[in-house]
Amino acid sequence: MKTKLMLNMYDFECRLFRSVNRHFDRKFLNFYFRHITHVGGASATILFCLLLITLSEGTLRLTGIACAASLLLSHLPVAAVKKLYPRKRPYLALLETRFPNNPLEDHSFPSGHTTAIFSVLIPVMLFSPVLLGILLPLAISVGISRIYLGLHYPSDVLAGCLLGTSAGFAAYTAVMYLFENIFILA
Repeated sequence: MKTKLMLNMYDFECRLFRSVNRHFDRKFLNFYFRHITHVGGASATILFCLLLITLSEGTLRLTGIACAASLLLSHLPVAAVKKLYPRKRPYLALLETRFPNNPLEDHSFPSGHTTAIFSVLIPVMLFSPVLLGILLPLAISVGISRIYLGLHYPSDVLAGCLLGTSAGFAAYTAVMYLFENIFILA
């Protein structure tokens, strides 16, 4: 049985979703969000990790390892939660939702793209905080794109952001600790 608080929260979330999705037909926004969303996809995030690991050295290579570990770590709960809480995507649940052709058909909660982009960019931001001003808006844009394209509710994106950020911090901390304190002593 849904409580009044839960219904009010869902109503607020739907209003927030619609306030972003209603701009779907704007030419520039369509171009931007339809392209930026792929930065959080599996191909882009895995390729980013592999390039960092193979083309860099020293601490930057360790950061690449942390990115890959974070991506793996963050997607275990994503897969589990999508199975345990099969939430319909907004374009399936809300009639007036605008969405692209051939949308994703798996479950909505949490956003895998948002999880992925935050999980790979957080270690890089920790390695080089000067990149925060570029990478954080990029990650946020991927999250907003998921709402704009009618594929996720705001809470899906927020959950993905929290999962990816947590995994990023944990992986970066663990990898740096291991290589600074354990492998150097061996």
